Amino acid sequence: QVHLAESGGGSVQAGGSLTLSCKASPFTHAGYCLGWFRRAPGKQREGVATIDQAGTIYADSVRGRFTIVRDDAKNSFELRMIRLEPEDTAMYYCAADPRLTIPPMMSGAYSYWGQGTQVTVSS
Repeated sequence: QVHLAESGGGSVQAGGSLTLSCKASPFTHAGYCLGWFRRAPGKQREGVATIDQAGTIYADSVRGRFTIVRDDAKNSFELRMIRLEPEDTAMYYCAADPRLTIPPMMSGAYSYWGQGTQVTVSS
């Protein structure tokens, strides 16, 4: 069993930056696929960014603005967000799985989830 805990959410103005962090315990290893998802009010949860041994994937809406980074030595990974837009307002969740059987941007691919951290971007 892996426990994930997010941190780093908050409120910023449009154009601002935030970095979300996800800490895994007891550990994850380099073979894990890691992802960030978000759910905006009234919308379904959507994939934002994922990282595994094959590389990174980003949603079209965040490509060029968000970066997913992992540090397996620290059992943690981040979502670095710049040029935030009001449309990025959502609850953000980190996720992990040791072996995916479906595409990584699908939320059903992941066994382990954090509780979420709120990001609010004002115009």
